[in-house]
Amino acid sequence: MAQEQANPDEVVLGQEINGVRVVTLNRPRQLNGISDRVVYILAQLLEKWEKDDDAKLVIFKGAGRAFSAGGDLKMFYEGRSDDSCLEVVYRMYWLCYHIHTYKKTTVALVNGLAMGGGAALVAPLKFAVVTEKTVFSTPEASVGLHTDCSFSYIHSRLPGYLGEYLALTGARLNAKEMIAAGLATHFVLSEKLEELERQLLNVNTGDESAIRAVIEEFSTDVQIDQESILNKLPTIDKCFSAETVEEILKSLESEASIDGNQWIAPVLKSMRRSSPTALKITLRSVREGRKQSLPECLKKEFRLTINILRSVVTGDVYEGIRALSIDKDNAPKWSPTTIEEVKSEDIERVFKQFSSEHELQVPSDDSNRWNGKYEQTVYAKSSQ
Repeated sequence: MAQEQANPDEVVLGQEINGVRVVTLNRPRQLNGISDRVVYILAQLLEKWEKDDDAKLVIFKGAGRAFSAGGDLKMFYEGRSDDSCLEVVYRMYWLCYHIHTYKKTTVALVNGLAMGGGAALVAPLKFAVVTEKTVFSTPEASVGLHTDCSFSYIHSRLPGYLGEYLALTGARLNAKEMIAAGLATHFVLSEKLEELERQLLNVNTGDESAIRAVIEEFSTDVQIDQESILNKLPTIDKCFSAETVEEILKSLESEASIDGNQWIAPVLKSMRRSSPTALKITLRSVREGRKQSLPECLKKEFRLTINILRSVVTGDVYEGIRALSIDKDNAPKWSPTTIEEVKSEDIERVFKQFSSEHELQVPSDDSNRWNGKYEQTVYAKSSQ
């Protein structure tokens, strides 16, 4: 028997059908952008279902033409004069931990955009089904942010230095490339997605082999196209393995003059349009992620996001959002304006650890797995 949210206009819908639970991101006009209420409801549903012995399988999907275009940038912009976005940031990172470590079998049905925080609801899942309409990217540096929502952990574990490339350029991957890179598991034509979902709803089990068998009835083996950026990995590794953003740019410039490397010019253009400070923060974060655990990455990213939103060293994030989403002139005026002007001591300030009580409270073991909620933190107490 299906049980749906009482309000069909709610930003997240939850269905309970036999042993299957379905999450539908339901802000289609906003491309299912992640707002404070989206995060709040998602966390409630996932905790409830993980503790429910009758829940075997959880399906994630998006309403409309996107899975999720990521965080609601206008929400951040409107909260620029105070710490009003601290709560949603905390809740999102806390949620990311639970998505990565969720105890029930999970399937994402990804048709359309999966960007930034939206992609953080895809890549960690046991099964991520993508279609010919799926587009992935992590474009945060282009608006003055950093690669967030656990992507310093995810990107640092991709083949070679592909993670640094995706983080610093905001490059888009299609479904075939997502599978080849390990960011998705199965390719299914969009016209078959509804039938796949119907079949999954009839599988009253969380057994991974049984779920995989159902998906594979609909999935197609795919190969990346000849012109795919993944076929440029040797050059990407050569350039993006450099220690600094300056050296990466210099290496790209050198490679751009070689025959067959016409693809590098737009890469350089993209990086040069991004916030210099954000590029520096992003590279360091992904590099550190190579040696960090998931909790360490999430705690670090939480600090970075809060310090960036607080404009500790620059207000680039608000200038980036203004240019992209408010005035839409696509002409951000970064401060500082060049990579060379970014001071190393400023980057250090953004990475500086908080006091233990102000850090993201990631559960230490399964016995207190759902502890550390925002309501239990000093942040909530100080806002009362």
